[in-house]
Amino acid sequence: MKKVLTKAFLGFCALGTSVVVFAQDAAPVVETGFHQALKVKFIEGSADFMSSIAIALILGLAFALERIIYLNLADTNASKLLKGIEAALDKGDIEAAKNIARDTRGPIASIAYQGLIRIDQGIDVVEKSIVSYGGVQGGLLEKNLSWITLFIAMAPSLGFLGTVVGMVMAFDKIEQVGDISPTVVAGGMKVALITTIGGLVVALILQVFYNYLLSKLEAILNKMEDASITLLDLVIKYDVKYKK
Repeated sequence: MKKVLTKAFLGFCALGTSVVVFAQDAAPVVETGFHQALKVKFIEGSADFMSSIAIALILGLAFALERIIYLNLADTNASKLLKGIEAALDKGDIEAAKNIARDTRGPIASIAYQGLIRIDQGIDVVEKSIVSYGGVQGGLLEKNLSWITLFIAMAPSLGFLGTVVGMVMAFDKIEQVGDISPTVVAGGMKVALITTIGGLVVALILQVFYNYLLSKLEAILNKMEDASITLLDLVIKYDVKYKK
């Protein structure tokens, strides 16, 4: 009985050893992360079309980042600026009011400065100056937004172009092989779907940034209009107090 148990134990140990050796010799399981999976899909989606979609994303984000920085710098405290100008004009000190506007960054301060340097030419000239320079500043605020809309339109278009190319590849493969099995058309269909997904994802990302920029731009333009009206009221008040 002991001999039988001993042989069984030795056989079990030998089996366990062989299993361990087999497990060590087996190929390790490769864990693919998000970046690796993205890289694989990028290559599978045809590097030419996926590269053009990636370039559209990079350029679109570059223009969006530039506009975000510019608009945030342009968004100043208009009420503080106008209070300083009002205090200076109330004392009759036009130069101090000009200095406050000149030393403050942003389009509202620039518009105020253009109006103040013409304050001696009458309210009509000041109003025309504010309106004209307001249009100039508005154009500067909207600069490069058209490029972002271009890349929003280009990204899905490039994706759909890749879709058409992928379908053509699939039909070419069917023509060469003479078969319409899923294996034959899988490569071309994969290119078609991956490029479409890439283009749509890029367009969605850029659209989010574009909508944020539009909301920021509208807020600044509203502040500019309110500040322009307030500045005209201050100029009229100055004329009434010191010129008549």
